[in-house]
Amino acid sequence: MKEAISIKLLYISLAVLCIVSSETKIRSMAMKLFDAHCHLQDQRVVDKAPLLIHIANAAGVVYIAVDGITEKDWHLVKEMSDEFDSVIPNFGLHPWYVEGKSRSWFNTLKELLEANPSAAIGLDKSPLAKGVDFGEQVEVFKKQLQLAKDLKRPASVHCLDAFPELLQIMKEIGPFPAGVILHSFQGSPEVVPQLTKLGSYFSFSGHLMPLKEDKGRKIVKAVPLDRILLETDAPDALPINPIFFVPGNATLNQPANVHSVLTYVASLLELSKEELADISYKNALGVFSFQGSKIPLK
Repeated sequence: MKEAISIKLLYISLAVLCIVSSETKIRSMAMKLFDAHCHLQDQRVVDKAPLLIHIANAAGVVYIAVDGITEKDWHLVKEMSDEFDSVIPNFGLHPWYVEGKSRSWFNTLKELLEANPSAAIGLDKSPLAKGVDFGEQVEVFKKQLQLAKDLKRPASVHCLDAFPELLQIMKEIGPFPAGVILHSFQGSPEVVPQLTKLGSYFSFSGHLMPLKEDKGRKIVKAVPLDRILLETDAPDALPINPIFFVPGNATLNQPANVHSVLTYVASLLELSKEELADISYKNALGVFSFQGSKIPLK
């Protein structure tokens, strides 16, 4: 029965691929893209992850940064990375889950990072984190940020409504030559210069699309072109006009939809998709191609 379901999912996915326009297919083959942040270990899609990775690779998404968010899913990210060359593993303790951490969480994280590339860390102060002690978030954040700096690894940061605190902490610990990725960035244009000076990159996702277009344009135009990254934050942040759908659940996102993010951000910047694809791909390679990474050093 499970085999029949798997075959059905494969046929559905192939059908989805077939309905994409010929122009999109041709451009997908010509353009190289990098999904700088997603969560394919999420329980909503983990069973479909191999299929979604194959779909993304076929659509020109060369690399996919998969971010673990809690001790309970770090092993899933590692296994995914071991199986797929295109998966770049990120490990960290997301601010929503700091209160459930074990006593050994930091040692476990350090051991993982010493054996595998990239650190994913976060700071969140928003309605979504209601009930999570902000002081504890800051304490955990500082430890991870310092660790990333000590190991000369990039850090992927989740920040909502906490940019003053983030700037203060980054000034205390930074600068960060290996880079800090502000994922799904929706911050004020005014904070961009200070964050850039400290070593930040700004990653845009489908979360940008619900904003008023003028506001979104001001945000993306405030970012230097050599600091722009693209991501899906899958399975969340489904773009307004997605090209690809997750088999069995059309409300979920997948890495191949970085094409939709590319189209939208390019329109805001008044660049062609090809130009932005090349810029963002080279930027992502620069961030993730450090000593010990799966991506060859330049």
